[in-house]
Amino acid sequence: MVIFWLYAAVEIDFDINLRELQGQERLDLLCGLLALIGRRLSRPVLMPPESDYHHPVLGYVAADRVVLLADPRLP
Repeated sequence: MVIFWLYAAVEIDFDINLRELQGQERLDLLCGLLALIGRRLSRPVLMPPESDYHHPVLGYVAADRVVLLADPRLP
């Protein structure tokens, strides 16, 4: 489930419940969503942790793929 928030006309904000992100199939769906948005907008799509918008951990980038941007084990 994805919940979209309409905060600003120049941003797309949404939340996902990480408890629902179990297994490779669900992860592939999330990466597909990030890639779809990025391709449509021709822009990177970054996914930061809650309340830490300056340090994204996952993102769709110019290489036309979703990549891990930070080690999720680091505090």
